[in-house]
Amino acid sequence: MQARVGVGPSSADMIEPQANVIVIDDDPAVRESLGSLLRSVGLQPKLLASVGEFLKSGRPAGPACLVLDVRLPGRSGLDFQRDLVVANIHLPIIFITGHGDIPMSVQAMKGGAIEFLTKPFRDQELLDAINQGLAQDRAWLESEKAVAALRTRFETLTPREREVMALVVTGRLNKQIANDLGVSEITVKVHRGQVMRKMRASSLPDLARMADKLKLTRDTVGTHIG
Repeated sequence: MQARVGVGPSSADMIEPQANVIVIDDDPAVRESLGSLLRSVGLQPKLLASVGEFLKSGRPAGPACLVLDVRLPGRSGLDFQRDLVVANIHLPIIFITGHGDIPMSVQAMKGGAIEFLTKPFRDQELLDAINQGLAQDRAWLESEKAVAALRTRFETLTPREREVMALVVTGRLNKQIANDLGVSEITVKVHRGQVMRKMRASSLPDLARMADKLKLTRDTVGTHIG
């Protein structure tokens, strides 16, 4: 890693001070150098020597990203990237390596990596990639928070209200829904009103967006939440 170049408002000021950057590299000198850089711009580094150490401690709370060496003892960085995808663990990754090649880079980027940096790289390149990763993770966390709030509201619906919601968002009319469920049209209207109120939906398109975020269909009613 080369000497720091151009670390200023374009990077440091944009990075959230309390965000966590996890560094996994088996070279102590690299870990210490990266740790010093990150602390100098107000970031909280978590310096680890192996994937195993990460698995013991887990993902920190709040916005985070991972600076990951490609070649590591045990599971390689690319193997670990695949493991995270399989485990459905969202964590933006920036790969660093002293032995990179084009196929390796392509594999990493296809797997969703933010950046693939070959040592020595400029500090500015790394900080910009970290900023991008943290912004991505922050947006993902906000989205997850919003979906969790929707799930909480959805869970207040009765089983019948959930069925009505799943049918309403497909565009079916009250009369059609009544026929589908074997109930009166007035009953459907009452349930529909309750759904709109409990879900805090301002309109049918608004309710449809909520259903989309919840991945709600009639087939998944009662099974997708839990």
